[in-house]
Amino acid sequence: MSIRPVQSLSTARPHIEGAGVHLHRAFGFGDPELSDPFLLFDDFRNERPEDFQRGFPWHPHRGIETITYVLSGSVEHGDSLGNSGTLGAGDVQWMTAGSGIMHQEMPKGTASGQMHGFQLWANLPASLKMTAPRYQDVKAGDIPEIIDDDGTRVRVITGSFWGRRGPVDGIAADPQYLDISVPAGLRKTFRIDTYRRAFAYVFEGAGRFADASAPSGVLLEKEVMGQEVNIRDLSGNRTLVRFGTGDEVTVQAGPQGIRFLLISGAPLQEPVAWHGPIVMNTREEIQQAMKDLRNGSFIKPAQ
Repeated sequence: MSIRPVQSLSTARPHIEGAGVHLHRAFGFGDPELSDPFLLFDDFRNERPEDFQRGFPWHPHRGIETITYVLSGSVEHGDSLGNSGTLGAGDVQWMTAGSGIMHQEMPKGTASGQMHGFQLWANLPASLKMTAPRYQDVKAGDIPEIIDDDGTRVRVITGSFWGRRGPVDGIAADPQYLDISVPAGLRKTFRIDTYRRAFAYVFEGAGRFADASAPSGVLLEKEVMGQEVNIRDLSGNRTLVRFGTGDEVTVQAGPQGIRFLLISGAPLQEPVAWHGPIVMNTREEIQQAMKDLRNGSFIKPAQ
Protein backbone atom coordinates (compact mmCIF):
# COMPACT_ATOMS: atom_id res chain seq x y z
CA MET A 1 0.00 0.00 0.00
CA SER A 2 1.21 3.51 -0.78
CA ILE A 3 -0.22 6.82 0.42
CA ARG A 4 -0.94 9.29 -2.34
CA PRO A 5 1.15 12.42 -1.75
CA VAL A 6 -0.58 15.78 -1.69
CA GLN A 7 0.48 17.56 -4.87
CA SER A 8 -1.23 20.86 -4.19
CA LEU A 9 -3.69 22.69 -1.97
CA SER A 10 -5.80 25.58 -3.22
CA THR A 11 -8.94 27.45 -2.24
CA ALA A 12 -11.94 27.74 -4.55
CA ARG A 13 -12.23 31.27 -5.89
CA PRO A 14 -15.34 33.47 -6.11
CA HIS A 15 -16.83 33.48 -9.59
CA ILE A 16 -20.03 34.65 -11.28
CA GLU A 17 -21.62 32.33 -13.82
CA GLY A 18 -24.89 31.98 -15.72
CA ALA A 19 -27.20 34.96 -15.31
CA GLY A 20 -25.42 36.18 -12.19
CA VAL A 21 -24.99 33.14 -9.93
CA HIS A 22 -22.34 33.75 -7.27
CA LEU A 23 -20.33 30.58 -6.74
CA HIS A 24 -16.81 29.36 -5.96
CA ARG A 25 -14.77 27.60 -8.66
CA ALA A 26 -12.21 25.05 -7.50
CA PHE A 27 -10.85 24.48 -11.00
CA GLY A 28 -11.84 24.99 -14.61
CA PHE A 29 -10.75 26.54 -17.90
CA GLY A 30 -7.10 25.95 -17.02
CA ASP A 31 -4.73 23.16 -18.01
CA PRO A 32 -7.04 20.15 -18.62
CA GLU A 33 -4.19 17.70 -18.07
CA LEU A 34 -4.09 18.56 -14.36
CA SER A 35 -7.53 17.04 -13.68
CA ASP A 36 -8.05 14.74 -16.69
CA PRO A 37 -10.73 13.35 -17.14
CA PHE A 38 -12.42 16.18 -15.18
CA LEU A 39 -12.68 19.68 -16.58
CA LEU A 40 -14.40 21.93 -14.04
CA PHE A 41 -15.70 21.90 -10.47
CA ASP A 42 -18.02 24.54 -9.00
CA ASP A 43 -19.37 24.94 -5.46
CA PHE A 44 -22.63 26.91 -5.63
CA ARG A 45 -23.30 27.67 -1.97
CA ASN A 46 -25.19 30.80 -1.01
CA GLU A 47 -27.58 32.24 1.55
CA ARG A 48 -28.69 35.26 -0.51
CA PRO A 49 -31.42 34.31 -3.01
CA GLU A 50 -30.64 37.38 -5.12
CA ASP A 51 -27.18 35.88 -5.73
CA PHE A 52 -28.42 32.64 -7.30
CA GLN A 53 -32.09 32.77 -8.31
CA ARG A 54 -31.40 34.09 -11.82
CA GLY A 55 -29.78 30.73 -12.41
CA PHE A 56 -28.31 29.28 -15.56
CA PRO A 57 -30.73 30.05 -18.43
CA TRP A 58 -30.75 28.15 -21.72
CA HIS A 59 -27.23 27.25 -22.89
CA PRO A 60 -25.65 24.53 -25.03
CA HIS A 61 -23.39 21.60 -24.12
CA ARG A 62 -21.54 19.18 -26.36
CA GLY A 63 -18.79 16.62 -25.76
CA ILE A 64 -18.99 16.41 -21.95
CA GLU A 65 -20.94 15.04 -19.01
CA THR A 66 -22.18 17.30 -16.19
CA ILE A 67 -22.74 16.00 -12.67
CA THR A 68 -24.95 18.05 -10.34
CA TYR A 69 -25.12 17.11 -6.65
CA VAL A 70 -27.56 19.10 -4.47
CA LEU A 71 -27.07 19.32 -0.71
CA SER A 72 -29.59 22.03 0.20
CA GLY A 73 -32.38 23.73 -1.69
CA SER A 74 -33.36 22.49 -5.15
CA VAL A 75 -32.54 22.89 -8.84
CA GLU A 76 -35.24 22.96 -11.50
CA HIS A 77 -34.03 21.84 -14.92
CA GLY A 78 -35.32 21.50 -18.46
CA ASP A 79 -33.86 20.78 -21.88
CA SER A 80 -34.42 20.96 -25.61
CA LEU A 81 -35.45 17.29 -25.73
CA GLY A 82 -38.47 17.88 -23.49
CA ASN A 83 -36.96 16.57 -20.26
CA SER A 84 -37.68 18.48 -17.06
CA GLY A 85 -37.64 17.93 -13.34
CA THR A 86 -36.42 19.09 -9.95
CA LEU A 87 -33.37 17.99 -7.99
CA GLY A 88 -33.86 18.15 -4.24
CA ALA A 89 -31.52 17.87 -1.28
CA GLY A 90 -29.28 14.82 -1.65
CA ASP A 91 -30.28 14.20 -5.29
CA VAL A 92 -27.85 13.76 -8.18
CA GLN A 93 -28.18 14.34 -11.90
CA TRP A 94 -25.65 12.97 -14.36
CA MET A 95 -26.22 14.49 -17.81
CA THR A 96 -24.40 13.15 -20.85
CA ALA A 97 -24.51 16.05 -23.31
CA GLY A 98 -22.93 13.98 -26.08
CA SER A 99 -23.72 15.32 -29.57
CA GLY A 100 -25.48 18.36 -28.18
CA ILE A 101 -28.21 19.57 -25.90
CA MET A 102 -29.70 22.91 -24.83
CA HIS A 103 -30.70 23.07 -21.19
CA GLN A 104 -31.29 25.35 -18.23
CA GLU A 105 -30.78 24.98 -14.49
CA MET A 106 -32.58 27.26 -12.04
CA PRO A 107 -31.55 27.00 -8.35
CA LYS A 108 -34.22 27.47 -5.69
CA GLY A 109 -33.27 28.02 -2.07
CA THR A 110 -34.79 26.59 1.06
CA ALA A 111 -37.51 28.44 2.98
CA SER A 112 -34.72 30.33 4.76
CA GLY A 113 -32.98 31.15 1.46
CA GLN A 114 -30.12 28.64 1.56
CA MET A 115 -28.76 26.93 -1.54
CA HIS A 116 -25.85 24.49 -1.76
CA GLY A 117 -24.70 22.12 -4.44
CA PHE A 118 -21.81 21.13 -6.67
CA GLN A 119 -21.33 20.74 -10.39
CA LEU A 120 -18.54 18.67 -11.93
CA TRP A 121 -17.77 18.41 -15.63
CA ALA A 122 -16.30 15.16 -16.94
CA ASN A 123 -14.81 14.94 -20.41
CA LEU A 124 -16.01 12.42 -22.99
CA PRO A 125 -13.52 10.45 -25.09
CA ALA A 126 -13.38 11.18 -28.82
CA SER A 127 -15.33 7.99 -29.56
CA LEU A 128 -18.30 9.25 -27.51
CA LYS A 129 -18.27 12.99 -28.18
CA MET A 130 -21.22 12.68 -30.55
CA THR A 131 -23.16 10.00 -28.66
CA ALA A 132 -26.88 10.53 -28.00
CA PRO A 133 -27.64 12.74 -24.97
CA ARG A 134 -29.09 11.10 -21.85
CA TYR A 135 -29.96 11.82 -18.24
CA GLN A 136 -29.60 9.87 -15.03
CA ASP A 137 -31.63 11.49 -12.25
CA VAL A 138 -31.04 9.80 -8.90
CA LYS A 139 -33.04 10.50 -5.75
CA ALA A 140 -31.28 10.84 -2.40
CA GLY A 141 -32.87 7.68 -1.03
CA ASP A 142 -31.38 5.59 -3.85
CA ILE A 143 -27.80 6.58 -3.04
CA PRO A 144 -26.23 4.04 -0.67
CA GLU A 145 -24.76 5.41 2.56
CA ILE A 146 -22.29 3.31 4.51
CA ILE A 147 -21.71 3.97 8.22
CA ASP A 148 -18.52 2.41 9.57
CA ASP A 149 -18.14 1.26 13.18
CA ASP A 150 -16.04 4.37 13.97
CA GLY A 151 -18.78 6.73 12.74
CA THR A 152 -17.31 7.46 9.30
CA ARG A 153 -20.10 7.96 6.75
CA VAL A 154 -19.71 7.50 3.00
CA ARG A 155 -22.34 8.19 0.33
CA VAL A 156 -21.46 6.26 -2.82
CA ILE A 157 -22.73 8.32 -5.75
CA THR A 158 -20.91 6.39 -8.44
CA GLY A 159 -18.34 3.63 -8.53
CA SER A 160 -17.80 0.84 -6.00
CA PHE A 161 -16.71 1.36 -2.41
CA TRP A 162 -16.69 -0.85 0.68
CA GLY A 163 -18.78 -3.46 -1.10
CA ARG A 164 -21.49 -1.07 -2.28
CA ARG A 165 -22.02 0.41 -5.73
CA GLY A 166 -23.47 3.81 -6.56
CA PRO A 167 -26.63 4.03 -8.68
CA VAL A 168 -25.11 6.14 -11.49
CA ASP A 169 -23.62 3.91 -14.18
CA GLY A 170 -22.38 3.80 -17.76
CA ILE A 171 -20.16 6.86 -17.33
CA ALA A 172 -17.28 7.15 -19.79
CA ALA A 173 -14.70 8.28 -17.22
CA ASP A 174 -15.61 5.33 -14.96
CA PRO A 175 -15.38 7.67 -11.95
CA GLN A 176 -15.64 7.13 -8.24
CA TYR A 177 -17.59 9.95 -6.57
CA LEU A 178 -17.85 9.74 -2.77
CA ASP A 179 -19.27 12.10 -0.14
CA ILE A 180 -17.27 11.33 3.03
CA SER A 181 -17.72 12.47 6.64
CA VAL A 182 -15.04 11.58 9.21
CA PRO A 183 -15.66 12.25 12.94
CA ALA A 184 -13.45 14.58 14.99
CA GLY A 185 -9.95 13.34 15.77
CA LEU A 186 -10.21 10.22 13.63
CA ARG A 187 -7.51 9.14 11.19
CA LYS A 188 -9.01 7.29 8.21
CA THR A 189 -7.62 5.70 5.05
CA PHE A 190 -9.54 5.19 1.80
CA ARG A 191 -8.49 2.99 -1.11
CA ILE A 192 -8.28 4.45 -4.63
CA ASP A 193 -7.30 2.69 -7.83
CA THR A 194 -3.66 3.51 -8.56
CA TYR A 195 -4.34 4.42 -12.18
CA ARG A 196 -6.96 7.09 -11.46
CA ARG A 197 -6.51 10.84 -11.08
CA ALA A 198 -7.93 11.90 -7.73
CA PHE A 199 -8.86 15.03 -5.81
CA ALA A 200 -10.67 15.89 -2.59
CA TYR A 201 -12.84 18.93 -1.97
CA VAL A 202 -13.40 19.92 1.67
CA PHE A 203 -16.67 21.71 2.41
CA GLU A 204 -17.30 21.16 6.14
CA GLY A 205 -14.94 21.04 9.09
CA ALA A 206 -11.21 20.62 8.51
CA GLY A 207 -8.48 18.02 8.49
CA ARG A 208 -5.01 17.15 7.28
CA PHE A 209 -4.37 14.82 4.38
CA ALA A 210 -1.29 12.70 5.02
CA ASP A 211 1.63 13.18 2.65
CA ALA A 212 3.83 10.19 1.90
CA SER A 213 6.89 12.38 2.32
CA ALA A 214 5.79 13.94 5.62
CA PRO A 215 3.73 11.54 7.76
CA SER A 216 2.57 13.82 10.56
CA GLY A 217 -0.71 12.10 11.37
CA VAL A 218 0.33 10.68 14.74
CA LEU A 219 1.36 14.07 16.07
CA LEU A 220 -1.81 15.65 14.72
CA GLU A 221 -3.95 12.98 16.34
CA LYS A 222 -2.52 13.84 19.76
CA GLU A 223 -3.07 17.55 19.12
CA VAL A 224 -6.64 17.01 17.95
CA MET A 225 -7.60 14.86 20.90
CA GLY A 226 -6.15 17.51 23.20
CA GLN A 227 -8.01 20.25 21.27
CA GLU A 228 -4.70 22.09 20.69
CA VAL A 229 -4.47 21.73 16.92
CA ASN A 230 -3.60 24.82 14.92
CA ILE A 231 -6.54 25.16 12.52
CA ARG A 232 -4.37 27.16 10.10
CA ASP A 233 -2.43 23.96 9.39
CA LEU A 234 -5.55 22.10 8.28
CA SER A 235 -7.37 21.88 4.96
CA GLY A 236 -10.72 23.52 5.63
CA ASN A 237 -13.76 24.98 3.92
CA ARG A 238 -13.56 25.12 0.09
CA THR A 239 -10.09 23.55 -0.06
CA LEU A 240 -9.18 21.57 -3.18
CA VAL A 241 -6.61 18.83 -2.55
CA ARG A 242 -4.90 17.27 -5.56
CA PHE A 243 -3.14 13.94 -5.07
CA GLY A 244 -0.23 12.21 -6.77
CA THR A 245 -0.07 8.49 -7.50
CA GLY A 246 -0.68 5.73 -4.99
CA ASP A 247 -3.51 3.50 -3.85
CA GLU A 248 -4.56 5.15 -0.58
CA VAL A 249 -5.70 8.55 0.66
CA THR A 250 -5.34 9.18 4.39
CA VAL A 251 -7.01 12.02 6.26
CA GLN A 252 -6.80 13.13 9.88
CA ALA A 253 -9.99 14.90 10.93
CA GLY A 254 -9.75 18.12 12.93
CA PRO A 255 -11.62 19.07 16.13
CA GLN A 256 -14.99 19.48 14.36
CA GLY A 257 -14.55 16.53 12.02
CA ILE A 258 -14.33 16.84 8.25
CA ARG A 259 -16.64 16.33 5.29
CA PHE A 260 -15.31 16.21 1.76
CA LEU A 261 -15.90 14.85 -1.70
CA LEU A 262 -13.36 12.29 -2.90
CA ILE A 263 -13.48 12.02 -6.68
CA SER A 264 -11.32 9.98 -9.04
CA GLY A 265 -11.42 8.91 -12.67
CA ALA A 266 -9.35 7.28 -15.40
CA PRO A 267 -7.45 9.87 -17.51
CA LEU A 268 -8.44 10.03 -21.18
CA GLN A 269 -5.07 11.42 -22.33
CA GLU A 270 -6.63 13.00 -25.42
CA PRO A 271 -6.27 16.49 -26.92
CA VAL A 272 -8.79 19.05 -25.61
CA ALA A 273 -10.32 21.90 -27.61
CA TRP A 274 -12.51 24.02 -25.33
CA HIS A 275 -15.04 26.76 -26.01
CA GLY A 276 -17.18 27.49 -22.95
CA PRO A 277 -19.66 24.62 -22.43
CA ILE A 278 -18.49 22.82 -25.58
CA VAL A 279 -15.44 20.55 -25.32
CA MET A 280 -14.11 18.65 -28.32
CA ASN A 281 -10.75 17.31 -29.48
CA THR A 282 -9.88 19.76 -32.28
CA ARG A 283 -10.46 23.40 -33.19
CA GLU A 284 -12.21 22.21 -36.36
CA GLU A 285 -14.76 20.35 -34.23
CA ILE A 286 -15.34 23.48 -32.14
CA GLN A 287 -15.87 25.50 -35.33
CA GLN A 288 -18.37 22.90 -36.54
CA ALA A 289 -20.25 23.13 -33.24
CA MET A 290 -20.46 26.93 -33.58
CA LYS A 291 -21.70 26.52 -37.15
CA ASP A 292 -24.32 24.01 -35.95
CA LEU A 293 -25.52 26.50 -33.34
CA ARG A 294 -25.86 29.23 -35.94
CA ASN A 295 -27.73 27.16 -38.52
CA GLY A 296 -30.03 25.34 -36.09
CA SER A 297 -28.52 21.86 -36.49
CA PHE A 298 -26.84 21.66 -33.06
CA ILE A 299 -29.48 19.27 -31.70
CA LYS A 300 -29.14 16.00 -33.58
CA PRO A 301 -32.19 13.81 -34.36
CA ALA A 302 -32.50 10.58 -32.38
CA GLN A 303 -31.02 7.59 -34.18
